[in-house]
Amino acid sequence: MAAPAPLSDGVVTLRPRDEQGSFVVEHDGTPVGSVALVLTGEHDGELRWSLEERHRGRGYATRAVRLLVSHALDTMGLGRVQARVDPGNERAVRVATRAGLMREGVQRVEAGHGERPETTGYVVLARLRSDPPVDEPLGFRTLLNSFLPRKRAIAQMLVRDPDERVLLCRLTYKTDWDLPGGVVEVGESPHLAVSREVKEELDLDVAAGRLLLTDWLPPWSGWDDAVCLVFDGGVHPASVVDRTVLQPREIRSAELCTVEQVRERCADFTARRVEAALASLNGGGTTYTESGRAPG
Repeated sequence: MAAPAPLSDGVVTLRPRDEQGSFVVEHDGTPVGSVALVLTGEHDGELRWSLEERHRGRGYATRAVRLLVSHALDTMGLGRVQARVDPGNERAVRVATRAGLMREGVQRVEAGHGERPETTGYVVLARLRSDPPVDEPLGFRTLLNSFLPRKRAIAQMLVRDPDERVLLCRLTYKTDWDLPGGVVEVGESPHLAVSREVKEELDLDVAAGRLLLTDWLPPWSGWDDAVCLVFDGGVHPASVVDRTVLQPREIRSAELCTVEQVRERCADFTARRVEAALASLNGGGTTYTESGRAPG
């Protein structure tokens, strides 16, 4: 790689240190840090940077990384540049984001196999040559969308018989019972998702009614937190159970259960959710709970 000419945005200058893609970052002729681009493939590179402590907080790192990203994609013709950042290094994550790199996820590594013994994963942020410019509305929205929080949504259905028994499923991947339903897919309406899940799990065509309950589920047993939306599935003859065709990979059995059986068979937070949904149904209003309880 031939040593490039210095790069500058009028505030910081990247002065080539060698022919391997390493630069000294200068401000007003004074070195304030360094930035480097390491080629990881014919069309890919990885960014690394460091700023002296006394020069931090002035935006120099962001400007330096942005300059090098532009050089890599526009001048060198790379298709992708990325940075791998320790999740605890919030300052570095902000620098990468402000330089236009989109958050893609977390790369897990075995403890002791990273750059530091305690490292177990890296936040991966990257920019492609085809990404829309960050200074345009679409590009800015796309960048924001890449790192704003995302929360899992679960849609469930409250199906009952004339005796107010509730349809419950015994699942294959846990011992307790639950309402029919499942995870809402990306870009999918929760209202449509719950009917899809009931069809896939039980082969029942049940149109979802109104929303009865929004229940926030805290992190539990290996699961991240989620929002569970319970929709009214209406009243059906008890023979609805006989019409079910179980999806064997997920459902062991399905039964209509009394409230007492719900309490016996379900996890406590699930039982609270079912009872809260029934209360909402009878009261006519949508309720918000957290793990089946009213907040506070």
